[in-house]
Amino acid sequence: MKILLILFGLLGLNACVSTQSNYYVLSVASEPTVHYVNKGRVIGVEKVTVPAYLYKRELAIAKSSSQIVLLDNAVWGEDLDMGLSARLIGFLQKKFNQPNVYQYPWGMDHQPTIKVSVHVTRFIAQGEKVYLDATWNIENMKTKRREARLFSTTVPTSSDTKHIVSAMDRAFSKFEETIAMGIKHF
Repeated sequence: MKILLILFGLLGLNACVSTQSNYYVLSVASEPTVHYVNKGRVIGVEKVTVPAYLYKRELAIAKSSSQIVLLDNAVWGEDLDMGLSARLIGFLQKKFNQPNVYQYPWGMDHQPTIKVSVHVTRFIAQGEKVYLDATWNIENMKTKRREARLFSTTVPTSSDTKHIVSAMDRAFSKFEETIAMGIKHF
């Protein structure tokens, strides 16, 4: 009886080890190669919104235009909406070389002069590419001038999960650069 219990325990332990998940994050802001002058503006970033399939902890890949699959052994180590928001803020702080970039709600002592809102509509690997489509808005809080913009990019990848996450990182880096350029010229 003891031998059977030990055997079942070892089999259970083996099952736990063999289904170990790999955790991934995208929240580390990339290092800009070029910095912009801030012009004394305070930047406010609303929380990045993402499609519902990105609220799952498992990494999603598209099998077709209407079917996604959640990978059991590839798990996001963070909520992507929060992680991407933090990453964008960190990048803008580095890009404009200033700490005055705040996440909504910013409170009375951190009122922004420029507000950025981002809605990711597609962020997924399908075939040999990662797709990132988003809309983003920029608003001057004093003059109420607004602009809405579209963003779309594809980045090559392979079917390996590490390569997919790396391609997603590169796609979001392109998006961050586009937002920073938009703020610079706004």
